[in-house]
Amino acid sequence: MAESLASVYDGWEGYNRSLMNAVEPLTEQQLAFRLHPEMQPVGELALHIADGRIVWFERLHAPLTEELRAKMDTRAAKPSTGPELAAWLGETYRIVDGLLTKWSVADLPETYEQAYQGKVYAVSRQWVIFRMLAHDIHHGGQLSELLGAQGIFPQELTWLGGHLTEPPVIR
Repeated sequence: MAESLASVYDGWEGYNRSLMNAVEPLTEQQLAFRLHPEMQPVGELALHIADGRIVWFERLHAPLTEELRAKMDTRAAKPSTGPELAAWLGETYRIVDGLLTKWSVADLPETYEQAYQGKVYAVSRQWVIFRMLAHDIHHGGQLSELLGAQGIFPQELTWLGGHLTEPPVIR
């Protein structure tokens, strides 16, 4: 059996943990902070990261997406506290972990059709995985900047760049 993608994307889980650890201790006021009225506040940005995983991976019929989509669509209120947002980031990361464990490099070229702005695209699993990794990192950087603007510097998301694991020490 081919090696799973988990080794190829090693570190994504640690980055997600960094996001969770950054969001969990935040107060209501800190989560509501935004730099401009037209921009997302911290809490909505964290929610956007988590919900984006459901939206994109359900197109691939990924395990757990149906269950989490139902939870997302029927929730009485959006997760709004730091601990709730951190838990939701963890819960939606289960989709990523499941796919990376299940799929190998040979599975990446498989495509689905996606209509967008009058065109139909053949979107590969590889494209979606890269899209979501870039999405997490991009919005995680925004989150880091919004926290820094408030004088909050979660070490693993800012100074360590989201890495909870270090490369092997050789000397």
